[in-house]
Amino acid sequence: MIETPDITRPPRAWSDALLKLGTATVSGTLQRLGVRNSHLVGPVQRHDGRAAAGPALTLQFMPKREDVFGDDEYEQPELQLHRHVLYHTQPGDMVVVDARGDLKSGIFGEMMLTYFLGKGGVGCVIDGCVRDFPNVKNIGVGLWTTGLTPNFHAQTDIMPFAVNGPIACGNALVMPGDIVVADDDGAVVVPVKLAEQVIAMGGEHHDWEEFSKLRLEAGGDLRRYYPLTEEARPEYEEWRKSHPAK
Repeated sequence: MIETPDITRPPRAWSDALLKLGTATVSGTLQRLGVRNSHLVGPVQRHDGRAAAGPALTLQFMPKREDVFGDDEYEQPELQLHRHVLYHTQPGDMVVVDARGDLKSGIFGEMMLTYFLGKGGVGCVIDGCVRDFPNVKNIGVGLWTTGLTPNFHAQTDIMPFAVNGPIACGNALVMPGDIVVADDDGAVVVPVKLAEQVIAMGGEHHDWEEFSKLRLEAGGDLRRYYPLTEEARPEYEEWRKSHPAK
């Protein structure tokens, strides 16, 4: 059996807190912390309303060369690294795949994602495709993909190449163990070393936006409440006394 490295997982509470903030707040907060490319551009939500967050198990694809990787999806299955990334799954994990934006290769299908669910996986982000979607959509795994295809992973022009190394998914760098957050807006990657700052800063931002939304719904002045001005901050602080941070 091929040996592939495992990941170091951050505290589960961090993923839960980031999921509660949502990708829009997380992305904006990372921008303020100097990280411009956190959005995994391309993959979109395949289940409206589903959201997931967790440490990233990573899978890298490369252009296929037939002397390295053949066309038979059942030939020597233990040499096919797309399944090896799933062997590392622990409850709460996300799988993130650098599929090179390929729109022909079905990285995972019903059987692989059923296995992933059974191991406790919560979401899969692929800058490429899945197959078996009529069945896959009923599996309880969040899916963010660039497309759908009838093809299996070895049927096209890319091959699984490495597990749990740095990848480029959707033009963003994802390191193994980074926290990936995904919802209806898409998927973003949070560097572990910035996670606590994002949670703290994003939580404050989320709270004043909630206050500002209430004021705007009541006919308040956009120039006063969004973004929250210093003149309006005393109102916000007073409101927060009776509405503590969640």
